[in-house]
Amino acid sequence: MSQRDPYEGGVWSEEERAVRSTDELDGSQGWQDDGSLRGYKPIQPEPAWRSVARKLAAPVIAVAFMVWKLKFVFAAIFKFKLFTVAGSALVSVAAYALLWGWKFAAGFVALLFVHELGHVLEARRQGLPVSAPLFIPFLGAMIALKRLPDNAWQEAKVALAGPIVGSLGVAVVWIVGEAIDSPLLVALAYTGFLINLFNLLPIVPLDGGRAVAAIHPAFWAVGLAALLALVVFTLNPILILILVIGAFELWRRWKERKNPETAEYYRVLPRQRLITGVTYVALAALLALGMSATFVERDI
Repeated sequence: MSQRDPYEGGVWSEEERAVRSTDELDGSQGWQDDGSLRGYKPIQPEPAWRSVARKLAAPVIAVAFMVWKLKFVFAAIFKFKLFTVAGSALVSVAAYALLWGWKFAAGFVALLFVHELGHVLEARRQGLPVSAPLFIPFLGAMIALKRLPDNAWQEAKVALAGPIVGSLGVAVVWIVGEAIDSPLLVALAYTGFLINLFNLLPIVPLDGGRAVAAIHPAFWAVGLAALLALVVFTLNPILILILVIGAFELWRRWKERKNPETAEYYRVLPRQRLITGVTYVALAALLALGMSATFVERDI
């Protein structure tokens, strides 16, 4: 039996038709089915690379869309330096947590923040441009004044504002700890009193060194000798670092002591010297009493 070829118009036998069908299926003669005879197009398998690319692109597109939606939030974070403050604080918490656990570490960093907040508030009260607090693991925290105060009296007020506000924050922690009978908060208060008292050591770059400049620069030598004794006794690397910085700063200021601008900077009224001295001594005494009250003796 023969049939007419719908493509070539010829007539071919049953065997030829079978061979022809096989050739059409494997494409040996270049003919491809576009689906016109079936009424639909055959489903072609998707290349592997396209499937992988789609899976990788989905989360990227989602994150990009989220960032675009939250762009104003990110702008505010960077504008107000919240990212730097929070980021350095979290790093410090993680570092201190290795030694004391995360609860004590978080409380300790919070007390450091309160201390630095005192500096920031007084600096802004004086109209001084000041940076946001920056936390440095195992070294504490710091702010940077973008312009020096007008004189040593103004610098002393900025320096003492940190320990004053910091001590008030520690006192609140102590009161709450005693009220709820929390050994953690009492221990945290003891550490806070200790840190604020240590900062009153009369040597730059500590707060005490900047404060006693309004009393008399000779106190820097006293602070340097006291810190040297602590280094010999403890061999603490952090104290050694502070000692080196303090020694270089003391030497720099000593060389500039005869500079007219430097002499004018350290010219302080007797009343201002008295206020600074009384505040300094009273604050140190109160911090020492706070340490004594919160000290808990432990059996080893």
